[in-house]
Amino acid sequence: MDDPQGTSGAQATPLTCAEGRSTVETIFEKSRAGRRAGTSPEAGVPDRPLDDLLPAEMRRAAPARLPEVGEGDIVRHYTELSTLNYGVDTGCYPLGSCTMKYNPKVNERVAALEGFRGLHPYQPDALVQGVLEALWALDRWLAEISGLHRATLQPAAGAHGELTGLLVIRAYHAAQGRDPKRVVIPDTAHGTNPASVIMAGYETVTVHSDARGGVDLDELRGLLDADVAALMLTNPNTLGVFDENIVEIARLVHEAGGLLYYDGANSNAVLGVSRPGDMGFDVVHFNVHKTFSTPHGGGGPGAGPIVVRDILVPFLPVPLVERREDGSFHLDYDRPQSIGRVRTFVGNVGVLLRAYAYIRALGPDGLRRVSDMAVLNANYVLEGIRDLFAVPYERRCMHEFVVSATPLKEHGVRALDVAKRLLDYGLHPPTTYFPLIVDEALMIEPTETESKESLDGLIAALRAIVDEAKTDPELLHAAPTRMPVRRLDEAEAARRPVLRQRFAEDEAAGGG
Repeated sequence: MDDPQGTSGAQATPLTCAEGRSTVETIFEKSRAGRRAGTSPEAGVPDRPLDDLLPAEMRRAAPARLPEVGEGDIVRHYTELSTLNYGVDTGCYPLGSCTMKYNPKVNERVAALEGFRGLHPYQPDALVQGVLEALWALDRWLAEISGLHRATLQPAAGAHGELTGLLVIRAYHAAQGRDPKRVVIPDTAHGTNPASVIMAGYETVTVHSDARGGVDLDELRGLLDADVAALMLTNPNTLGVFDENIVEIARLVHEAGGLLYYDGANSNAVLGVSRPGDMGFDVVHFNVHKTFSTPHGGGGPGAGPIVVRDILVPFLPVPLVERREDGSFHLDYDRPQSIGRVRTFVGNVGVLLRAYAYIRALGPDGLRRVSDMAVLNANYVLEGIRDLFAVPYERRCMHEFVVSATPLKEHGVRALDVAKRLLDYGLHPPTTYFPLIVDEALMIEPTETESKESLDGLIAALRAIVDEAKTDPELLHAAPTRMPVRRLDEAEAARRPVLRQRFAEDEAAGGG
């Protein structure tokens, strides 16, 4: 770590024409009349008039337009498509606020053991003691890591955990004879926070950040009253900085009668270092698919357990895994104050088992090492590119950091152009334009699993791209140039997605 610029002689080079592919033929474009991959056996359908088998309105007027290809073409086509998928096993994935890190394959093997994989959710407790013990232990470990008391493993993702936590908070206030209407959220919050608040039946109130990137205490004092149910916060926040006033924030919220909710999406920075419960938080959700194994992304799978303080335990969803005096385990449904189920059975068990294996393998010292290295790697990359971008908050970052591409505006280049050009260097872009309070934001999280050489490659690529922005900005405007698909109109793609093959004759006739 003796190279402050982080380049260490690393040379970043875009993919060559041979490496890049400008187009990928669809299976329909590979079609040639008369080719077959195989033949189907006789269907054995009685020789009866078609009218007797299928009503006229359900029959095709013309044969289905299917591709005609050989078996080799099919295999090669789908194999080629599989190589286009980028993930944590492919390369560096510095997607800020998402913790896209490599996860040990041994955890995949644990989740796939027949004793776990072959279980049926309706088996009686006596026949699933092994998995119940693993879930019971994970519950206790998450409580220890968070500094709180009990967990529910049911939520299927972080946002689902947020909703569950807010429903537990609502049930707690109701039991106290209170009906507060508002939840305070910082302007740096994850986008799911306000959505979860509305789904839980509350109104959102925004508190702004101060000059150090933390919650503005004076503004918070003015917002807190008896109508505030909770403050939702992540610490470190999405700016990648730790809120230095967290103990005072907790005191203010609790004195107003509210509770403190910890969005644990950023917990990769604090494992074994600090505990949300010790800071004053009452509810925590963990994205175990980010922090505790299971590769994250692509819409799933995931799990978002919540852990709560003792005063909230009675309201947790049913069932909870409990241990009897004889050492056996069972699912406890006898919880009269519970908010009920939030998911079928006990949650995404395969994801939870990966988390169990991850925590058990690393232990307390290993988890501390995870966060130490995540913070070190983020600061290393920040120092390597600090002179290229604007740094909105001049503080030591935690597991991620945010820089602004505003210095490149004078060359007509924006954060999106930088992100798209990174694709040509074989790297996944960071998060762009978030948090919203930073103009032209690039949010970078290298994680603890990237080597120094990998970090140097990321730094070198960003340095090369900034040089290109100054000398040939049009190159960045056209990027990516080596991907199978060039730059899309992302808003149009989201609003009007193309969900089926388009044929030239259809488009010529004005069809889709």
